[in-house]
Amino acid sequence: MRIIVDAMGGDNAPQEIVKGAVRARRELGVDVTLVGRRQEVEDCLRAENCSDIQVVDASQVIEMADDPSTATRRKKDSSMAVALNLLKDGQGDAVVSAGSTGALLTGATLTVKRIRGIRRAAMAPVLPAGEHGVILIDCGANVECTAEYLLQFAYMGSYYARKIMGCAKPRVGLLNVGTEDTKGGDLQHQAFALLQKAHEDGRICFVGNVEGTDVFSGAVDVVVTDGFTGNVLLKSVEGVIKHLMSQLKGVFYKNTLNKLAAAVLKSDLAAMKKAMDVNEVGGTALIGISKPVIKAHGSSNAASFFAAIRQATAFVESGIIADIIENIDYMKLKTE
Repeated sequence: MRIIVDAMGGDNAPQEIVKGAVRARRELGVDVTLVGRRQEVEDCLRAENCSDIQVVDASQVIEMADDPSTATRRKKDSSMAVALNLLKDGQGDAVVSAGSTGALLTGATLTVKRIRGIRRAAMAPVLPAGEHGVILIDCGANVECTAEYLLQFAYMGSYYARKIMGCAKPRVGLLNVGTEDTKGGDLQHQAFALLQKAHEDGRICFVGNVEGTDVFSGAVDVVVTDGFTGNVLLKSVEGVIKHLMSQLKGVFYKNTLNKLAAAVLKSDLAAMKKAMDVNEVGGTALIGISKPVIKAHGSSNAASFFAAIRQATAFVESGIIADIIENIDYMKLKTE
């Protein structure tokens, strides 16, 4: 298996990206292709005493200020554009990038292409909740959605939850303002009917509407929503987790007695922090693209980028794309 890495994407490129890739090469045994400015990347590899990773030169870098809708087309020799073209041409099995989310999504859609029949690719992060986590789909790729998009998100999220997260029968919930069947606007009403029909046909396990408070309750494994609402939920969750950890730290450093309590609970607190850390997952899968693409966090350090590469290898091995292709007829409205 070969993972293609955009070595110049993200806040800590290329040093931390290369460190994560070297660790993946050594611990996971995967072949890695690093794409970026050759001299900078090779300097980082020498610092890690690594000589068995392929480097593909790319002279340009997509910056956060670049227009994401045109970035990969205007900067054809950027590390991201070159990486996506390598994937398209079969010179690797997956791409991992910590660069611009919008540019990666647009580039993957235009270069690697969507799976035939999939209306929109979706971003599907795994939230740190319950035994396996909860997949949120979509979290920002599609601000405006149709009911058919949400139906497809439900299918794709179910396949991901089963194959990657280990859920034998993923429970799908439609994010809404209430749990009653009649809640929400036209989009939610139409999507509810489609999801209920898919459930009755035995295609997915739809448990109905869920509220934001249900996401971490263990009631669902897949939360389906439009990209606008999903992004608000995701950023709110990340913000609450950071605030909570900051507050806990303040409490335990308040006085000597609390510091002693913190020492006693050190291992449990570390485990809790790790379980709530979104970086432990590694990144966000772009589901619906014809080949695996993973968006790593922009602030990824070596450990979180290693986790993103590990996630990419699991995606490649899972067979999710084959599942989508096999069931695509059930995921489209019969209007064609």
